[in-house]
Amino acid sequence: MPASTADPIRVTVLADSDTRWKWGALTARRIAPEARLDARLLRGRATPTERQLAEVGIPADSMREVTAAQFLAGTSRDTADVVVLSCVGGTVQAMLHGLARAWQGAPRRPVVVTGYVGVVYEKLADGLLLRAGADAVLANSAHDAQRFREVYGGVGADAGTVVETALPFLEGTPYEPSGDRPFTVVFAVQPSVPDSRKDRTYLLRRAVDHARFHPEREVLVKLRSKPGEHTTHIEEQPYQKLVSKLDPPKNLKLVYGHMGEVLDRTDLLVTVSSTAALESMHRGIPTAVLTDLGIREALGNHHFLGSGAYASWDQIDSGEVPRVHPEWARAQGIASGGDPFRTVRERVTELAAAPELPPLAPYYTTVTAPGYLPGVLARHGLDPKGEPLPGAATEPTESSALRRTVRDIARNSARAAYRQGVQRVAPVIRRWGQL
Repeated sequence: MPASTADPIRVTVLADSDTRWKWGALTARRIAPEARLDARLLRGRATPTERQLAEVGIPADSMREVTAAQFLAGTSRDTADVVVLSCVGGTVQAMLHGLARAWQGAPRRPVVVTGYVGVVYEKLADGLLLRAGADAVLANSAHDAQRFREVYGGVGADAGTVVETALPFLEGTPYEPSGDRPFTVVFAVQPSVPDSRKDRTYLLRRAVDHARFHPEREVLVKLRSKPGEHTTHIEEQPYQKLVSKLDPPKNLKLVYGHMGEVLDRTDLLVTVSSTAALESMHRGIPTAVLTDLGIREALGNHHFLGSGAYASWDQIDSGEVPRVHPEWARAQGIASGGDPFRTVRERVTELAAAPELPPLAPYYTTVTAPGYLPGVLARHGLDPKGEPLPGAATEPTESSALRRTVRDIARNSARAAYRQGVQRVAPVIRRWGQL
């Protein structure tokens, strides 16, 4: 961004979960390292808790929880030069329409950037078209950039908005074995993959067995969230509850914390398909993508075809250590060197300096998708024109400590009821449907 500007560049990040805050904030820092960073956390099921935000560890100049209507009312060129929409696809689409409505007729507007938090292995067309209309849609690798442009070109959307970058959290010191600690195996779990109790118990039991087979090793089960917290995906069967029945040995531990800090003491990362695998590979840490449950699109581990990282727990127990193929890693934007964010920095700098930008123009409209778009907008409190529905609070609210406490109690109660439905009622209903 221009160094001659008297005031710092202002970047507002809208995020709807802890993981998306991490991606959005780090992306903002890569685009404009000296920027003023304003966090707007979208109120909803996965709004990050204070513990989750502390674990991510990225400070902001201001941080506020908002509704969609409050975000739309409070975001303009008077408050931000760049807006990063770090949300699920439907939310991005709603915000694009809402911002287009809010900024209608304004002589200048912020530059709008969006993208994906990690590996894109499902709903490619759906997710991309929901993001179409932003000034820049970031692709995390050359592989993704090609796929994104093909999708946009195939429907007549603007493929020129696709910008190749990299995952912004691919950093950290290169791996070096250490004799000062035990050989450490980290099983990086995921909230939703696999989703069945049987499969999750199987994977956890194999990690426990590995700790028993190798008492000289330390086995860490890296958890994403504590019971009661939500992250990007719903966790129906928390590993914390499953492990208590497996009588784990003392050299197996459950750990939370920043993924980068856990990787600092990792000698072998094991996962089904977590983005943590890319972080690990980027550092040169041996990484195993599990095949025990098959290589399937539903698991997301098909993304690693050609990587050389596939292994089963049996092979890991016997001492095998996978090594990633350099050609595959380069295509995925891993350890590629250079400055993968230079192009987007240049793009955003040019757009931010322009005297005028065209109105935001999402691909979906009430003409092109009259049976789809209104439902997407309504779920976020917007009418088909992108206007907040009647009754939506648009002004920021300042809560007293007592009101915040009451609000938090109410939200926790609602989340507990939601978890009860997800973890107990829904599986029963699904079983009934299979009878």
